[in-house]
Amino acid sequence: MLEFFPFKKTISFMSWGKLTTTISLVTFLFSVWALWDRGLNLGVDFTGGTLIEVRTDQAADLNRIRSTLEKTGLPEISVQNFGSSRDVLIRLPAQAGATAAQTSNQIMAALQADDPKITLQKVDFVGPAVGKELYDSGALALLVVAFGIMAYLAIRFEWRFAVAGMIANLHDIVIILGLFAFFQWEFTLTVLAGVLAILGYSVNESVVVFDRIRENIRKMRGATIPQIIDDAITRTMSRTIITHGSTQIMVLSMLFFGGEALHNFALALTIGILFGIYSSVLVASPLLLMLGVKREHFIKPVEKKEEAVV
Repeated sequence: MLEFFPFKKTISFMSWGKLTTTISLVTFLFSVWALWDRGLNLGVDFTGGTLIEVRTDQAADLNRIRSTLEKTGLPEISVQNFGSSRDVLIRLPAQAGATAAQTSNQIMAALQADDPKITLQKVDFVGPAVGKELYDSGALALLVVAFGIMAYLAIRFEWRFAVAGMIANLHDIVIILGLFAFFQWEFTLTVLAGVLAILGYSVNESVVVFDRIRENIRKMRGATIPQIIDDAITRTMSRTIITHGSTQIMVLSMLFFGGEALHNFALALTIGILFGIYSSVLVASPLLLMLGVKREHFIKPVEKKEEAVV
């Protein structure tokens, strides 16, 4: 097999197992604290509110639009490009005692007073009940995907691999959510889509490493389990660098050049890919050792046949 980044010498990853597990535990606990103390900054998709699409006759000056809308006194208005540089998406939470039509009329009156050439393209209203339903459905989707992955790993490998893989994947998800809570980045449906994508993406890397570990257990008869795991990770490093590197380049291009509409989605993917590599190599594998994986779990002892009595 062609390897662009061949590793001639096996890297002793498992010798760092206690250190990397400690770092992961601290990061995980920090993320749990951020979620508990600050909570997610839920977008209009989940809390309910009004989404207004407007178009300018030339490239929109977002700072000028924000400054204009601040004068209306409406709270928490979000302004970002949507599609082209001339299309602008305005989000704001539901206003007590005001309908979507009244809110959009107030917004458009302020914008057209500053720039008469701005035109209204579309107005959408998400009610609080619909937003809560989307939130509950998103949480349910995360749970279903997580249990589905765990069941797949248990069937494909062995329960110790399933537990290690699922903990590593949940480690990635909690860290993404924790960072979004700590920095109060807006959490929307597109970010949720990114989180679900990372669940599947991260488990793919774990499966590749686990498959090589299972193969090595049968081939490397005289090696210890830590040596087998070290060899499996080292032999898959070239594939990891190529796969994750090419994916990360694409995601970073969305992050820096995709505009505000894709920014948080790409940000979730960027964090997830980086921690996905880390967890597959330096979280899932040490957990296998802690769970006591042994050669006997994969190689059945040969049963001695009883000799016929003459």
